[in-house]
Amino acid sequence: MRRVVATGTFDILHPGHLYYLEESRKLGDELYVIVARDANVRHKPKPIIPEGQRLAMVRALKPVDHAQLGDLHDMFRPIEEIRPDVITLGFNQHFDENKLQHSLRERGIWAEVVRISGYRDTLASSTRIIEEILATRMA
Repeated sequence: MRRVVATGTFDILHPGHLYYLEESRKLGDELYVIVARDANVRHKPKPIIPEGQRLAMVRALKPVDHAQLGDLHDMFRPIEEIRPDVITLGFNQHFDENKLQHSLRERGIWAEVVRISGYRDTLASSTRIIEEILATRMA
């Protein structure tokens, strides 16, 4: 059984998220998704949708076999528990694949790290959707 882990914030679900999860699912037999905790999102504005609701939305998506919230203190803890064969990154996730691979190896995790390409659509980003709403609905 080939396990794949995808991670992300998944705020304001859009076609880019679905594409990322579908492409991740193609790499194995089971797709596990780790949804970022509200408190752990530091590289961009805090999520609009609370973590429990984001988790429920991700769980409802067809490509997803298992979904859980990330750990509040150690991002590697859920990965150690799942023991994936592959970890996927979205095209815009702020991870250096080589550094991540090294950190995984230090913890005895031998998963392959794969970056999924971006979805080609103008509204495949939560930020872009918010900008569009503000431009067309708030003017």
